[in-house]
Amino acid sequence: MFPNLIKHIRRFIEFDDTDALVLMKYIQSHDLKRKENILEEGQICRSYYFVEEGCLRMFFINDKTNEQITQFALDGWWICDYFSLIDEQPSAYYIQAIEKSKILALDKHLIDDLFRELPLLERYFRIVMLRALAASQLRSRYLYEMTKEEFYIHFTKSFPEFVQRVPQYMIASYLGLTPEYVSELRKKNL
Repeated sequence: MFPNLIKHIRRFIEFDDTDALVLMKYIQSHDLKRKENILEEGQICRSYYFVEEGCLRMFFINDKTNEQITQFALDGWWICDYFSLIDEQPSAYYIQAIEKSKILALDKHLIDDLFRELPLLERYFRIVMLRALAASQLRSRYLYEMTKEEFYIHFTKSFPEFVQRVPQYMIASYLGLTPEYVSELRKKNL
């Protein structure tokens, strides 16, 4: 069994041990080393990924050949290139383990079978996807409304676990800041 996934599902829907056994038929477990990619630019994303243990990031390489991080995923979070998955088009992103991680993969081509066998999971995924969309919209709003310093402070207070587990330069990339500026803010706000 995968305790973090089952716990996450039970936060949103009724899900018993019999349901969990059915779900396990559809899930593949993968252990990732630090800096190992599960998706690279040009590949087609074929699965939804759940972080059972560890930390991942999704990023692209911009025109200046810098990595631009668009998403993190800690224990108990989903991560995926949805455009690539849905349209079966080559991805513009990389998904990489920041630390040694255990991920669970749910293949796109199996999800309809899973929903037929466990229809209640369709509700779970709808809730999770809507929450992810809402978080993305809120992040976009903060980018426009907050100063860079306010955005950094808000992020560190809202997600202290990231500050502990994710290198400073990656947090800077995610927030659209330079590592030097983040270093100044950390000194100023300590």
